[in-house]
Amino acid sequence: MKICIFGAASAHIDEVYIKAVEELGEKMAKRGHSLVFGAGATGLMGAAARGVKRGGGYIHGVIPKFFRDEQVEAIYEDCDVVTYTENMSERKRVMEDDADAFIITPGGIGTFEEFFEVLTLKQLGRHNKPMIIYNIEGYYDDLEKFMQSVAKRKFITFKCYEMYSYSTDADEVLDFIENYKPGDTPWQKLKIGD
Repeated sequence: MKICIFGAASAHIDEVYIKAVEELGEKMAKRGHSLVFGAGATGLMGAAARGVKRGGGYIHGVIPKFFRDEQVEAIYEDCDVVTYTENMSERKRVMEDDADAFIITPGGIGTFEEFFEVLTLKQLGRHNKPMIIYNIEGYYDDLEKFMQSVAKRKFITFKCYEMYSYSTDADEVLDFIENYKPGDTPWQKLKIGD
């Protein structure tokens, strides 16, 4: 299975996050999965790639040309293939189309945007792929509370809230993806409720 991992590019985050995502990547590869990611060499992007490489897995990096040309961030050198896109929107589209599943690890605004885009696309019936948040060190606890609050206030339906999962354990993250059964709720019910 081709799994897209979204996560921080920052080189300044705590080592606990780096170690956890490296371990996730290695376990993922040892279970026969490949990585689709934003091609960065630092932060949790780099950690995922290093872990997958250590586990013997295949890596597809996707990054806009201007990242290379303007040296926006270091590109992970050991990708099996790198796809250069014209812009950020195309980068996301290539990753979304190539992936069979999505794991969201801790990150900043880029990661949040990627998560909400694939969630929106799922809500609109454009894909029915597994999505799970790897909630390392409680990083996404407040997001989970916020999403529950949004559902309680009827800005989204609880069915929408159920389109993805949370876990604090790498093996559970991979178990969820491997055992995922697509929901049968029509997208219209996700949008307007019961």
